[in-house]
Parts: sequence; structure tokens; C-alpha cells
Amino acid sequence: MSGLVLKMGPKERVLINGAVIENGDHRSRITVLTSKANILRLKDAIHPDEANTPVRRACYLAQLILSGEVDPVTLWVRLSGQVQTLAEILSDDHSAALLLKASDAISDQNAYACLKLLRQLLPIESHLLRARGQ
Repeated sequence: MSGLVLKMGPKERVLINGAVIENGDHRSRITVLTSKANILRLKDAIHPDEANTPVRRACYLAQLILSGEVDPVTLWVRLSGQVQTLAEILSDDHSAALLLKASDAISDQNAYACLKLLRQLLPIESHLLRARGQ
């Protein structure tokens, strides 16, 4: 049996295909067998007010697609453009590889994989912004 295994802490919440699911009082594991299910850990969610940097905006767009509450067609185009812009800014080998994979995930319309890849850029962006004194 394969699929995505979610390890959830007590009272942790996750959004799966638009439904908020809350874990009970104990740690648990849930296996999601449906491929391309829209899954977002709410503890990892970016609040709209926190989408204030280029990488955070890209993550937020992917997160909106996962929420299932918006028209994904328009957001896929916006997300693709944001990733292309990031590829022009973050040109180191590691970032470029992540952004290439994120573009592939966009082509496959896999918002979960795209978000997972983009989140890896957050520490890089944070470091660059600190270095610039912002």
C-alpha cells in the first residue's frame, strides 16, 4: 500500500480536498491513498498578511490552489509567472534546481509538490533579505 503518510500531533489540523480534519488527543498516522488529493497542513499555512516576499507569495498561491476555494486556472498561470520571476532572481544551483522542479510540478498541476519545493526556498530568501538589511 502506498500513498502520502501524514503524521499528526494531538489536535493538529489538516485541510484535505477542502475539508478541515482535526486529529484527536493522541498522535496518529493517516495514509492518503488518493493521488493528487489537495492537502495542506494548517500549521504550515501562510496567512495572507504574511505573503509579503516573492517566495512567500508563490507559496501562498500554491496554498490557495490546494484550498480548493478559488479558480485554479487563473492561479496556475499566476504561480507559473511567479516561479519564472523567482528563477530570474535566485540563480544559485540549489535554488535553480528547486525552481525547475516546481515548474515541472506546475506543469503536472501538482500544487502539493510545488508548495513543498517552494517552502525549501524560504530559508534562502530569508538569508538574502537579512543580508540586504531588510
